Parts: sequence; structure tokens; C-alpha cells
Amino acid sequence: MVFRTRFAPSPTGPLHLGHAYSALLSHDRARAEAGEFLLRIEDLDSARCRDHFEAQIYEDLDWLGIRWDGPVLRQSEQTQDYDAVLSDLTARGLTFSCTCSRSDIRAALAAPQEGALPLGPDGLIYPGTCRGRVAQGDTADEALRLDMTKATAVLPDIFYYQEVGDDVPATIAVLRQTLVASVGDVVLGRKGQDAVAYHLACVIDDARQGVSHVIRGQDLSEATQIHVVLQQLLGLQTPVYCHHRLIRDATAKRLAKRSDAQAIAKFRDDGMSPQDIRRLVGL
Repeated sequence: MVFRTRFAPSPTGPLHLGHAYSALLSHDRARAEAGEFLLRIEDLDSARCRDHFEAQIYEDLDWLGIRWDGPVLRQSEQTQDYDAVLSDLTARGLTFSCTCSRSDIRAALAAPQEGALPLGPDGLIYPGTCRGRVAQGDTADEALRLDMTKATAVLPDIFYYQEVGDDVPATIAVLRQTLVASVGDVVLGRKGQDAVAYHLACVIDDARQGVSHVIRGQDLSEATQIHVVLQQLLGLQTPVYCHHRLIRDATAKRLAKRSDAQAIAKFRDDGMSPQDIRRLVGL
């Protein structure tokens, strides 16, 4: 099997040192394995994505010495495929319509209990308010959620995926009976613009691009169980996952795109070289 990995940034701001680390790590690993390194532009957030940020992604990667194989996949050009998968899951009775706002969810979770609200890999764990509604999707604020109870009913009691850390592979078990309580009914899509959610889009695209290894930050580690559930439901191959350390600022906070001080372009403008960037991120 060809070793194939990808770098999948969103053009919502300039790439920073954390992106550089992830892209370089993935690119270096693909070249070491005589494999392929793919570039995917996750530009579904039309409210925040900008053409000049996408152009800067190409410029930054080129300056770092990163070369990708084959054409760039842009998610905004794949929406018909996402819609078809959403329609299939709905036809199978695995989704429901939800009109709850974030404040509705927070209020419903806070009502019967005190203390911290239950958090899962996709944020607050949905309390099931709209579960059982027919998935109509006929209003702009209506979301399509995966009915995790129905979804887990058609899954094996236990299934697995491979995680590689420090080059040591580990087999991770996902228990069907824990998914409802620990993950909940995640959003798969929304009526109108930006109709498909990240989790579903990346699963479809990893399969479409034949990705064998997903190399990404530790902040997405817990979300992997969502992706493996979707792969099981859709009959897709599950890649090997590697969740690397995060690059943090001087206060130990994870870097964000709004932190222009850590932008690759700024380091370049300040006279640093690609090798300097490698040293900064520990490569």
C-alpha cells in the first residue's frame, strides 16, 4: 500500500508555526516512506475563508520547501458529494433535524445538574432535545445531527483503529456503548451555506484521496472516534492516525491564526530561513 498523507489547512488566516510543524512533519514522513504528500484546502467556511489567505498558503509552503503531489483538492468544489452522503445517512434513518442553538443546549444541560457541563470531542454533548424529529432541513438554522443511538445500533460492539506515537503503533478500541454518553449526536451538516460539518467532510475526503496515514495535532485526537464511527457507517477504510504535539507560545497557549506574531510570513519577512523555522519547531 502506498504511504499517503495530507496537509489540510483552512484559508481563514495566515499559517503559523504550528501549521509549519504539521506540514513539515507530514511532508518529511511521506518523502522518507517514498510515498505521497497531498494538499487539501478546507474552504467550506465561506464567511471566513479568503482568497488571499489561500494564495498565502501556497506561498508559505513553497518557501518552506514543501512540494505536494497531484492537484490540490478544494472542499468547496466537492459539495455535491457531501450532500449525497448526507442524503444517504438520512435515508437510512441515522440523522435527525435539530433547531437548538448553543444557548438552548447549554440551558438544557444546566437544568438538571450543577457544576461543569458535559464536554465531548465536539464540544458540549448534545442532550437529545430534538432526537426523533424527521430530518427535513428546510430552514437555514436547522442542523442535521447523527443519531448516535441509532448509529451505534448497527455498529460492532467494539471496533479499532491504529494510532502511531513516537513511531510505536498502538491499537485503540472504540466501545459502542460509550459513544452516546461520551460523544453524543454530533452535527453532520446544516441547511444553506457551509452545509457539511468538518467531521464528515474530512472523512469523505480522506477516503476520496486514498489517505493511508493522517498526521495532525493532538487537539484532534479525541475527535478520531467520531471519524472512525463515520468510516464504519459509510464502509470506508480507516487510516492510521498520528497525533503530534502542539506548538505553543511563550505562555504555553496553543497557537491560533489570529496570532499574527507567529505567522510564517512574518518570520520570512524578518529574514529567517526555512531551516530557522525547522529549528524553531524542533525539526
